Order: sequence, then structure tokens, then C-alpha cells
Amino acid sequence: MRAPNRTYLWTQCLLEELVRCGVDTFFVAPGSRSTPLTVAAARHPDAEVILHVDERGTAFAALGYGRAAGGPAAWITTSGTAVANGLPAVVEAGTDGVPMLLLTADRPPELRDTGANQTIDQVKIFGDYVRWQVDLPVPSPDIDPAYVLTTADQAVHRTRRRPPGPVHLNCSFRKPLEPVASDERVDLPAAVQEWEGLDTPFTTYPLPTGRPHPGDLDALAERLADCPRGLVVAGRLDTRAAAEAVRALAERLLPDVTSRLRLGSGAGDGRVPAFDAVLGAAGFRAEADPDAVVQVGGRFASKRLRLFLRDSEPLVWAVARPDPDRIDPDHRVTHHLESAPTAFARDLAERLPPALAARDSTRSYRQAWRRASRRADRAFRQAWTDESLSEPLVARLLTDHIPEDHALVTASSMPVRDVNRFGSPDGAGVPVFANRGASGIDGTVATTAGILQARSAPATLLIGDLALWHDLNSLALVAGRAVVVVVVNNDGGGIFHKLPIRDYDDVFEPYFTTPHGRSFREAAAAFGIGYARPTTPDGFVEAYREAARRPEATLIEVRTDRDDTEVVRERLGRRVEEAVDGA
Repeated sequence: MRAPNRTYLWTQCLLEELVRCGVDTFFVAPGSRSTPLTVAAARHPDAEVILHVDERGTAFAALGYGRAAGGPAAWITTSGTAVANGLPAVVEAGTDGVPMLLLTADRPPELRDTGANQTIDQVKIFGDYVRWQVDLPVPSPDIDPAYVLTTADQAVHRTRRRPPGPVHLNCSFRKPLEPVASDERVDLPAAVQEWEGLDTPFTTYPLPTGRPHPGDLDALAERLADCPRGLVVAGRLDTRAAAEAVRALAERLLPDVTSRLRLGSGAGDGRVPAFDAVLGAAGFRAEADPDAVVQVGGRFASKRLRLFLRDSEPLVWAVARPDPDRIDPDHRVTHHLESAPTAFARDLAERLPPALAARDSTRSYRQAWRRASRRADRAFRQAWTDESLSEPLVARLLTDHIPEDHALVTASSMPVRDVNRFGSPDGAGVPVFANRGASGIDGTVATTAGILQARSAPATLLIGDLALWHDLNSLALVAGRAVVVVVVNNDGGGIFHKLPIRDYDDVFEPYFTTPHGRSFREAAAAFGIGYARPTTPDGFVEAYREAARRPEATLIEVRTDRDDTEVVRERLGRRVEEAVDGA
């Protein structure tokens, strides 16, 4: 390995080892102190570098990549506030278990706490949201370069092992930062020379298998056998194999929009796709209390479901996750099994008695959920025939017409809730992604860019106007990519209409909904993105289908009225309740 100076020896070793460990995608924001990292990534033959001017955007893009790929991309940034700009993405990744590698450049120790320009305290800046952090020393002849290799190996392992999440390597560099030759002799020790001739990592870290303990499963199955009114709740599931295993386990499955089971055909199986709408029917809700809940995977978006399960007070509430993190905001969980979802679902299914499904009480309970879901969906379909282009209808039309090769990305706030409640069970069963760890609306476009990079396939993004304003710079990351950005522009924050502050007219509109009075036509033009603004349901379908066929980005803007939208949601809720409870 030839290096002009010791700094570049270290960064070349670091980049090479990361690539050998499977980290080959680098999201880079330009800067001075990070020059050695950027040059090493740019010159590595197997590294792909995606450049973006905004540090926050590149951090969220790395988050999106990790969410879709299941393995980390790296984020490279310079020192100072550039590092702090990554905090929102790191919070989301740490909260929702998304692998991500943070390579931040820093000043050497002699410049810290001296008033040196662009120098802040970057050590442990991300707090407990990272799985591991190291303040790497300045490259020095006194430190074996093998330290860089073993640190890279440990970093990649820590970001991938359960629970996955971000890992922070803070890299201190002295000048010169450019790849200029030095008079210092730069040699590799024998062990590193041997590594150089190989194509494998210096240190290997096998991941744990994640199978549940047989005794724990036996005990759970025994408890479930005495609970005929059981429900399976599928939260976020990261693989199709996990989704299919959970589907096979469940006769009454309430699938979150991020479970890979909420959308798509298959109404004859155990899924209850319209469960969120069904739980708005007071009569049904009062009679549907489960005595057992098996929850598999990550968080779910439905507040109605959470409150329903809490108030039901089931005798058994088991949560199966591949990590020890607690998902129990109401303190009702009785069993926590640390297991990969696929293994858990398959192993538990083998232990449940076949006679359980034959019990009259079980059969009637199952039929009640399925019947209610069918009636709710029928009520929606009947309502759409005389519905103007509303936010719930946009969610329905998207999920009816999204191509099979797309992924669907939903922003937090109302878009993810609308897809969860109104999404079609008859369209394509595409994967759905949402930043639901911390549920922020920032960085959604950049997250989509990372998902596009990881999947090498098209995507559709459903986003609100405020979320898009939060991340407008990141349109540069998706311009030229096969993506349809559907922005529902209701001139402010529609979700605030559900809060009690809505009754206080003097402060509600100006200080909470924050109307802006702007269109996104000019923004789309500024980034070279196609634009459409349909005004009818048929016009939306036509515009969306055309945009989905294009190899470049298109922004579809749907203008709605927040007050009218609330009326629509309330009317749809009444129709569902009448359909479910009326017969």
C-alpha cells in the first residue's frame, strides 16, 4: 500500500477495511478537515461516493440506505457544526435500530479548547444514541496501523449486531490534509503487509444466530393454549422471510404499514388490513378484547391499536424482537423474547396445538375481525365514488396503483397514518419505509435517496408540505433518480387539527399550523424535477402512472384544505362505524 504520508496511510487502511467488511457506500458532505477521508473514499476502486452539500441530508441518506439494505453506509463530514447536523439522523437510527457508520473529521488535541476555528467538542457528541464511539488518535508512528484495521472491524460489527444502530468514529487529523508527499518513511508492519495481500477483513466477527430459547417458547406456547382470543400484531419487519413467517403464524394478524404485510392482495389469509379503521367502531371495539397478544418486530404506527391493546389488558402480551430494547409504553408486556422474527414465528408455530384453531370461540373471534375488516374496506370503496381528491383518497390511490418494483416511503405525521388506515389491500405488496423511531418529519427526502441507493429500484414518496420544506435541499439527491414525490400541500400542519389547541383560534392558525402560502412548482424547477398538479382523482391516477414510468424524478403536488380534510376523515370514520357496527 503506497501512501504519500502517514495520514493517508491510515485513511487508506480504514477505507480498505471498511470495504472488505461490506461498507462500500459513502455519503459525503464537502469540507476541509475531512479531506483525507474524502480522498481515500474517492480513490478507492470499489467505493461509491455520493456527494451532497448538506450534512443533515447526507446523514439521513445514510440512514435510508441502512434502513433498506440492512447494513451500514458511511457518512463522512468535516468538523464543527457539520457534525452536529447529523444528530437528527443519528437519533432516528439509534431509536429504530438502523445500522449506520459515522466518520467525522476533527482537529488534533492541541487545537481543542483553544478557540481554534471550526472546533467544537465532538467526543461523545451523539450521546447514547450510538452503539459505540471511538475518538481515534492522530496518525502517529507510535501507533500500529493494525489498530485502524481492528477498530474498523469492531465498528462494522457494532453497527450490525443486535441491536443494530449508528457507530461513531471521530478521526483527528493534523495538516497537511492533502495527499502531499512527506519526507517521513511510511512502512507497514508485517501483520499489516500480510493483510494487504488478502481480500478479507483483518478481524472477523460472526453475528449471533438470534434463535429463541426452546424453554421460553414452550412456556409461552403453554400460556397461549389457554387463550383462545389471541391476536398477532406485526410491527416493522425488515425482510420478506420474516413477513411470511409471521403471516403463517397468525390467524388474526393486525399488520402495521411497515410490516410488509399491510399492503397487497391476499384477503383470504389471516390478515386484518383495515384494523386501524375498524378500531374506530365503538361497538366492535367493546366486544373484541383479546386475552393474548403476540407482537413481532418493531414499533407500529397506529395509536388506536396501542390504546386498544392497553385497555384490553390481555392476560398474555408477548413481544418478540431481535434485541433487548423495550417497546412497552403502557407497561403491559408479560413476555419479552429476544429473537429474530423469522425464527420466533416458525418455532412458535410448531408448538401451538392444532386444536386451538378449531375452538368455536376462536373461530367466531377470527371471523368477527375478518368480517369487520371487509366491511370497513367496502365502506371506503363506496365512499371513493363520490369523493373529491382528498388526503385519504391520495393514500388509497397510491396503494392501489403503485408499481410492484417500487418501494413506498411515507413521511411521519399524517402520511404514514393515512396509508396505515386507508391503504388498499388489493394493490402491490411493496415494502414500506418510514422514520418511526423518533417520528420526526425532517430528512424524509434524503432518507428516500438512501433507500433508492440501497435498492437500485424506483420509489414513491408520500410527504406533507411541512416535511418537504424541512428537507428541500435533499431534492438534489433524488433529481435524476426514478422516484415520484407526492406532496400533499394543505398549507401547514394538518395533524395539529387533532390537538385540543385547535379550539384556541387566536394562536392555533398562526403558531401551530404555520401556513406558508407557497407552491412547490418553482422548487421542482430549481432542481430540474418534473412537476404535475392534478385536481381530480382521475387526474391524479393519470399523473402518477405517467410519473412512475419515467426514469427521472417527478414531483406531484396535491393541494388540499386542512379543515375540509378533517371533515372527510370524520365522514369516513362514521361510514366505517355504521358498516361495522350497523349489522
